Amino acid sequence: MKVENNNLEKTESQKFKLEIGFSFIKQTLVNNWRSLLLILIGVYLPLQLFEILAVKVWDNGTGFPWDVPILLAIHQTAQPQLDTLAVILTNIGSPKVALPVSSIIGLVLLLKKQWRLSAYLFITATGSTIINIFAKGFMHRIRPHLWESAMHKSSYAFPSGHAMTSMTTIAILLVLAWKTPWRLPVLILGSLFILTIGWTRLYLGVHFPSDILAGWMVAFAWAIGVYIVVNPNRKNPTPNPLPARGEGATNVEIKHV
Repeated sequence: MKVENNNLEKTESQKFKLEIGFSFIKQTLVNNWRSLLLILIGVYLPLQLFEILAVKVWDNGTGFPWDVPILLAIHQTAQPQLDTLAVILTNIGSPKVALPVSSIIGLVLLLKKQWRLSAYLFITATGSTIINIFAKGFMHRIRPHLWESAMHKSSYAFPSGHAMTSMTTIAILLVLAWKTPWRLPVLILGSLFILTIGWTRLYLGVHFPSDILAGWMVAFAWAIGVYIVVNPNRKNPTPNPLPARGEGATNVEIKHV
């Protein structure tokens, strides 16, 4: 009888522990489903796509079968006016322009004591630049040379620095505008800006399409990942002010023994 009772108690104890574990997992999923979904869509999937692109480029420097045909199709639209426009736009989307703009925004945030937003801006912008430098140095992918381009580049191609810079900059601006009426305009115009900068790099023939796509994916994943960790739009709780001397004592009844 004692053996049966002990086995029954162990079974009930294990069942109780399992119920507690499942209840905890369920409650965690219910309470954090937005964050988990953001991690899945904003970090995991883009990094998976970036990995696919990087492995293919690493195994075969020529990249994907659709890289060159897309470049040649875009080059068929070339004309002098578009050459000038592409150079102007690609310079606007370069890190040389994004850096001072981000610095000015960061300074304004610091003056307004927006510590979380300024930390997000600094980490996201700096990290994106560092990732691009190390990724290019590691991958060593040569830029395309299919025609005489209006803009010559000697650095490596994968991933595109302009694609990463434009994606990172718009992500920062979107976070800054998220709780304002400017959120939708920033999202729409920012998306057009990202696509335009990507087009200029392809039109000028200095990147393969896979370079652009890889730059977008890794920059997007980085911006979302930093957002999840830093949580820049969360307000710090303000401590309750201490009562002034004499306050709080008026309602205390004094009893004499």
